[in-house]
Amino acid sequence: MSFSEEEIAYLRSQRLARIATVSADGQPDVVPVGFEFDGTYVYVGGRDPVKTRKFRNVQAGNTKVALVVDDLVSADPWTPRYLRIYGEAELVERQGQFGPAAYMRITPDVSWSFNLEGLPFSHDHEIDVRRTAHQAAAGPGA
Repeated sequence: MSFSEEEIAYLRSQRLARIATVSADGQPDVVPVGFEFDGTYVYVGGRDPVKTRKFRNVQAGNTKVALVVDDLVSADPWTPRYLRIYGEAELVERQGQFGPAAYMRITPDVSWSFNLEGLPFSHDHEIDVRRTAHQAAAGPGA
C-alpha cells in the first residue's frame, strides 16, 4: 500500500516536520526540519546538512528514522492532526528545495495518520488512526 490521496495532499500542504534519528551510542535526537515529498520518498535537506547530527547519525549506519508532520487546525475547538512515518534513510545527492546538495531520502515502511480531515477533537466521538504498511521501493531512483 501507499499513502492515501488525503495523506498525499496533507504532506504536500505542510513544510515543517520533526525527524528523530539515533546516534551510534544510542542517544535519540529529534529536530524540526523542512521537507519535500515526491509521491514516494520524503527528502530532508537544509543549510550544510552534512554537518548536522541527523546526517551524521544516518552516515554512521543508524538508518531507521521517525518523521512527524503535524499541525493544529484550531486551538478552540481543539483540532490537531498528524502523519507519522517510520522508515529507512539514506544520504543522496539531488537537486531539491535547497539547491543541489546532500539530502536524506526517507523510504516509508509504515505510517499512521490522524484526523487529516480536521475535525474538532472530543472524547464523545471517535477519530480513527489510519495505519499503512508501505511496500518497499524497487530500488534507488524508483
